[in-house]
Amino acid sequence: MKKRPYIKDILITILILLFSFGISLILQSVFTIHEHITAIFIFAVFLVSLFTKGYVYGIVTSFAGVIAVSWAFTFPYFVFDFTAPETIFSAIVMICIALLTSTLTIRQKKWEALKAEGEKERMRANLLRAVSHDLRTPLTTIYGASSAIIENHESLTDDQKLKMVQDIKEDSQWLIRMVENLLSVTRIDSEKMKIIKTATVLEELIDSVIIKFKKRYPTQKIDIDIPDEIVLIKMDAILIEQVIVNILENAVQHAKGMTRLSIKVFTLNKTAVFEISDNGCGIEKERLDKIFTGSYDSMTQTADGQRHNAGIGLSVCATIIKAHNGTISAANDKNGGAIFRFTLDIEEEEYE
Repeated sequence: MKKRPYIKDILITILILLFSFGISLILQSVFTIHEHITAIFIFAVFLVSLFTKGYVYGIVTSFAGVIAVSWAFTFPYFVFDFTAPETIFSAIVMICIALLTSTLTIRQKKWEALKAEGEKERMRANLLRAVSHDLRTPLTTIYGASSAIIENHESLTDDQKLKMVQDIKEDSQWLIRMVENLLSVTRIDSEKMKIIKTATVLEELIDSVIIKFKKRYPTQKIDIDIPDEIVLIKMDAILIEQVIVNILENAVQHAKGMTRLSIKVFTLNKTAVFEISDNGCGIEKERLDKIFTGSYDSMTQTADGQRHNAGIGLSVCATIIKAHNGTISAANDKNGGAIFRFTLDIEEEEYE
């Protein structure tokens, strides 16, 4: 694995040199053009420096180009003459182009790496703020209910105690769900962690999702529309189940006025398309672009005292789908409600 980048750069260098030599040979033999051959190898130096890492390949291409021009395309042919002024000048120009192009390419890659790292840090900061906010409400409820039971257990009725214990149970379950989401993000963000994909039958995946979802929302009906034929998708089934459950729970918790919740799956050009839709209140336009980043302001939702984890849950969904090389999006249905859509590749490939 460590040798692959070097092999790739070597192959790029060889192919560009061979292509340049072939074009130059055609120009000289067929069209009797000699004056632009040096420019072709200068362009080859530029391309090699642009598409390879470091300075070595560009400089090697420079010397190879000078040798090729002097040996095969300069009279007297098949004789090396490194003392000729045009040869020295060509060598200097090619080396300068190689150094300048490689320097600019390295700087560009460093800037892109810093930008990507900055984006990761920004998302981590947003995630931390959202987590800090979302954890406050259930922890306060658990602390308040448990304190009330301890301090006033003699004056409370059995129904009151049962209600408080039930609230503690629900908030504890919610916190467990939150921790599961955070662990999934940590697992996928780790560079040492690889997504292990196995062939999974679509129908079995949906059945497992419904079973898990019904444990928390036994009265919520879900309409299912999947292909009749067997569809095999290579995935980490546990993580994809988490994505679907997160989106379903998001609809139950945030789609006010919802009376219909559905899952539709269809295949399109060796791709499985998952659509989860509802007919609720939809998503505010200003939040659509940020809904998968966890960065939208959840502080505006504190007035009702409810738990709001859409930012965390949906950012986890985006991370999981991205790790599967898929795409995920959200939109408002023209007939009302929201549609969450993500894709998974069903093409046969080799996975680690």
